[in-house]
Amino acid sequence: MPPLLQMRGISKSFPGVQALKAIDLDLGTGEVLALLGENGAGKSTLIKVLGGAHVPEAGTIEINGRTVTITTPHDSQDAGIGIIYQEFNLVPELTVRENIFLGQEGGSLSWINARRERQRSRQLFERLGVPINTEAICNSLTVAQQQIVEIAKALSQDARIIVMDEPSAALTLKEVDSLFAIIRELRSQEIGIIYISHRLDEIFRIADRVTVMRDGAHVGTEPIMSLTRKRMIEMMVGRSIDDEFPKQTAAIGEERLVVRNLSRGRAVKDVSFSIRRGEVLGLTGLVGAGRTETARLIFGADRSDDGETELDGRKLSINHPRDAIAAGICLLTEDRKSQGLVLGQSCLENFGLPNVTAFSRFGLLRHREERAAFATYVESLQIKLTSQDQLAGTLSGGNQQKIVLAKWLERNADVIIFDEPTRGIDVGAKYEIYLLINRLAAQGKAILMISSELPEVLGMSDRILVMHEGRVTGEITDVANATQEQVMNLAIA
Repeated sequence: MPPLLQMRGISKSFPGVQALKAIDLDLGTGEVLALLGENGAGKSTLIKVLGGAHVPEAGTIEINGRTVTITTPHDSQDAGIGIIYQEFNLVPELTVRENIFLGQEGGSLSWINARRERQRSRQLFERLGVPINTEAICNSLTVAQQQIVEIAKALSQDARIIVMDEPSAALTLKEVDSLFAIIRELRSQEIGIIYISHRLDEIFRIADRVTVMRDGAHVGTEPIMSLTRKRMIEMMVGRSIDDEFPKQTAAIGEERLVVRNLSRGRAVKDVSFSIRRGEVLGLTGLVGAGRTETARLIFGADRSDDGETELDGRKLSINHPRDAIAAGICLLTEDRKSQGLVLGQSCLENFGLPNVTAFSRFGLLRHREERAAFATYVESLQIKLTSQDQLAGTLSGGNQQKIVLAKWLERNADVIIFDEPTRGIDVGAKYEIYLLINRLAAQGKAILMISSELPEVLGMSDRILVMHEGRVTGEITDVANATQEQVMNLAIA
């Protein structure tokens, strides 16, 4: 029996970049193949070739031993391929049923057979083992439910191959378990799945084999049982990383940031804590625990109902982010694309936004100084870009995060809040961010690191706070001997 999917010698280039270099990929029937690699490795380009968004310059694609030509998304769909991108392709204002059958309405004389669509929708959700109201408006659903709608949509088109791009990025632990149950059910129905994720723990739970890409080339494919986490990382980054979390303890001094009785409605309830000079304070909890809401209150992005903030013994009056920035507090937002960057502007312009005053004289922007300053961060943070004028939206997730870092580092802030600093970026870029956190702590900065990744929190924090339903439910001071179970017990308290 030939593989369900066989891609051979797939090559694709863009101006100045060889994105794919004769890539080979096989997917078996009923198999979960993890596709791994750093940001910019070529994973997305390869998937877009499979989905008909890009046309390769060389190579062949076979499905069940039959060569297929894919030059449009319709070709991909007709070949039995369903692509579920990280940013869903749903119309928020339409119902679940309407989204599933959008573009494939089968009614006669311009009439849509809604009754038949409802019946087929229910059958699809029964097949997935998840009850969802077929007439619910999509923007009323949770992220996990919208993802299931995308899977149902692919199955409605008789997909035998489903690609999932970072499917767990915005899911809770319980929702990830439910997703994996659906994937196992799809596998039992002889559907092949390509699973893309930067969360290596998930790969060991769900994948049968792993294909690794680096710099547009195929590094290797191995059964999951033959791989260790360390070996997987080495394949992705092309070098040995002895310690995935290279924590270095800085000299911890006096209190810098003090938060007392911070409150906002039901989201944040009487939260108090302090961060000392040179300390990395980890803040964790389940999705919806109030972590991001707390960070936004400190930064002035939302108005608090009560509470006060002090920096270096001085009480602050923060009613707007500009107040926080002026006081020496910066926030790397959880959603860098919509809140941390202006994607339609250049990397240089994004870097300069909070630093316009520093690079201006008599109302005129000193472009040469701005470019020179940005160039130092491009080098020190190893930001991969074609030029400073490249649009921020065209960078990989890891490089976008580094642009956000660069603009705040230029501000020389005293307190740096990292909200999910490594979400959606590869292990190599994560390692570089961890090293940067070490350097900032060594400079005496006070760092608040919010993360859902428990290994990251345990690996990089000097002290850990855990939140649940808007409140701080526990503090862990002996981080070296703490366990994920200990943190989770506090998170569900």
